[in-house]
Amino acid sequence: LIHDFMKPLGFGQTTGIDIHGELRGVLPSTEWKRNAYKRPEQKKWYAGETISLGIGQGYNSFTMLQLAQATSIVAAGGIKHRPHLVLGTRDTVTGETTSIQQAPAEDLGYKPANVAVIREGLVSVVTGGTARGVFAGAGYSAAGKTGTAQAVGMAANTKYNAKALEEHQRDHALFMAFAPANDPKIAVAVVVENAGWGAGAAAPTARR
Repeated sequence: LIHDFMKPLGFGQTTGIDIHGELRGVLPSTEWKRNAYKRPEQKKWYAGETISLGIGQGYNSFTMLQLAQATSIVAAGGIKHRPHLVLGTRDTVTGETTSIQQAPAEDLGYKPANVAVIREGLVSVVTGGTARGVFAGAGYSAAGKTGTAQAVGMAANTKYNAKALEEHQRDHALFMAFAPANDPKIAVAVVVENAGWGAGAAAPTARR
């Protein structure tokens, strides 16, 4: 169910952006696990894995572009746009310019009341949660979510201590946001590698 709900948001899918090299990432499911592993005990889906996915851990592996697109969908009330860079092409001989038609937006059919709950939660992150104070004095309201992504695995019952790790082993700082919160014009997703927690590095970068 988690897989089926998140797939339309673009997680684990290529967005179709008009540049080469886009990665698909992994949006895990029971079918994915059966195909990804060889040994029978590895193919089985365990209840604890659902819990890990529910808090953004486990097999989840998403790109920043996917996170930015999902953020934009929430900001737009459930309307999905394909990201793009190219507005048109120009013939180098004739100089003629041809506009590139973009794919039409897709309405994912979310109930406005449900989207409103999510948006209110994201605003609360900035006004009173982990990113409080980052946008103080900005002159506009923002909505967002801080996060971290492990760079290396940790042994069971091991407490994370950034100072005891090499820099390249430390957690990545994440932040996604849209603004202005009441009339969004921009959606962003930021990763600062090995910088720790999102509010300390990624959120200030997003504001700048």
